[in-house]
Amino acid sequence: MESPSGIRIVYFGTPEFAAHILRHLIDSGEHVVGVVTTPDKPQGRGRRMKGSAVRAKAEQFRIPVLTPTKHRDPDFLAALRELDADLFVVVAYKILPMEVIRMPRLGAFNVHASLLPKYRGAAPINWAIMRGERETGVTTFLLDEQVDTGNLLLSKGCEIGPEETAGELHDKLMMIGSELALLTIRGLAERRLHPVSQADEKATTAPKIFPHDCIIDLSRTALEVHDFIRGLSPHPGAVMTLENGVKLKILRTRLAAEQSPLSPGNFKHDQHGKRLFVGSSDSTIEILELQREGKRAMSTEEFLRGNMGLFDS
Repeated sequence: MESPSGIRIVYFGTPEFAAHILRHLIDSGEHVVGVVTTPDKPQGRGRRMKGSAVRAKAEQFRIPVLTPTKHRDPDFLAALRELDADLFVVVAYKILPMEVIRMPRLGAFNVHASLLPKYRGAAPINWAIMRGERETGVTTFLLDEQVDTGNLLLSKGCEIGPEETAGELHDKLMMIGSELALLTIRGLAERRLHPVSQADEKATTAPKIFPHDCIIDLSRTALEVHDFIRGLSPHPGAVMTLENGVKLKILRTRLAAEQSPLSPGNFKHDQHGKRLFVGSSDSTIEILELQREGKRAMSTEEFLRGNMGLFDS
């Protein structure tokens, strides 16, 4: 049976964000004739080989899967051509060479979790929150030789709540991305979309996040620290190291201006051992959820039951 758009799609993606969008396209009747994803990797304590979230979803629906290590490999290119796709849909995947991008007659488009040209790069959700943005969204655009610079197709914005974490925003944008991907497929199939070039002078970047990017700087303002922490929560997590060498991930906070100011980096807990505060450059922050290295995440009240002494000077 022909799909609603009447076209053949090859889908490129790796993580859960991409797997959810793939499922939405399948459930909506689109004809996904193949999936391209990353090779299996060792994961977990046992280091067992495990496929990506996209691979698992494709196998659930018996869709052929390609896992190239090199995208210019002749065998991979031949297998991709054999799928005879009209369109490539790319979500959270690697940079593709032009010989791949140009292969289908309708080209290739990407689903990106920001309002381009803002936050081009690998971690747009995290950086939007870390930099204090109050709005973001999802954009679809045609792929070209440069990363996240292609002509724009569709976009949809959403608010970022003042307490919203990167994990929560990820799930919200995943739903928007599913809707937008489907609209883009059908718009391209029907030749209704008119690509528009990006305003490069308004571009900002969202580079990949490394461990050194996750260190909390308590000499910054309380709002900046709060945004930084929620922008890295739950993964990879904002990190601080106490004077005794104990390393903590701080996962959730709130601004606590009603509390007496503390010097930057100084801690205080209440007499009942249920609340924990730390000072910044201008105000006090309450820590609501945290995680000791090698342990599970806990609420502050639960954490303090066995670790209150860590914060006593």
